[in-house]
Amino acid sequence: MGIISLGGVLVELSDAIKGRRTVRKFKDDEIASRDLEHILEAARWAPSWANTQCWEVVVVKDEDRKRMLAETLTQSNPARGAMTRAPIVLAICAKRGLSGFYKGGPSTDKGDWFMFDTGLAVQSMCLMAHSLGLGTVIVGLFDAKRAEEVLKVPEDRSVTVFVPVGFPEKVSHAPNRKEISEFVRYDTY
Repeated sequence: MGIISLGGVLVELSDAIKGRRTVRKFKDDEIASRDLEHILEAARWAPSWANTQCWEVVVVKDEDRKRMLAETLTQSNPARGAMTRAPIVLAICAKRGLSGFYKGGPSTDKGDWFMFDTGLAVQSMCLMAHSLGLGTVIVGLFDAKRAEEVLKVPEDRSVTVFVPVGFPEKVSHAPNRKEISEFVRYDTY
């Protein structure tokens, strides 16, 4: 299909997309600074509404802070352990009132687009991490207000998602996926 270079590694794009998995159990191995830079560079090049690039990333390595962030997840959240076990947790924040806005007001009936734009940046970072042999889990179920306090996030920003990153203990098989015919319509619904 198309071979691309991710972090200096030639990867078949479709293989990268199909091969990325949710990883919740990580080895203790540290992540090289160069690999972290590649992941952050992937976010830098993600598309966004009118190139607003509303995302900001807090790289969390401190064990106590990772534990405090893990406590913002519900007890039953399966990613809770990943928050403390991963060597790095990326806290993706968004500046509100920027993406999807024009002249100070929302441009569409969808309002603030920051969740969409941060989602694009997160997907780019997760694909880059995968290309580097790293695993990720996208964590969205947490108490955002408490997380913002832990991270000392300014009031005009929101913590949208956490992404623990590390070397996977094991790689799982792909879950069943819908057939294209189950979610695609042509010309009308």
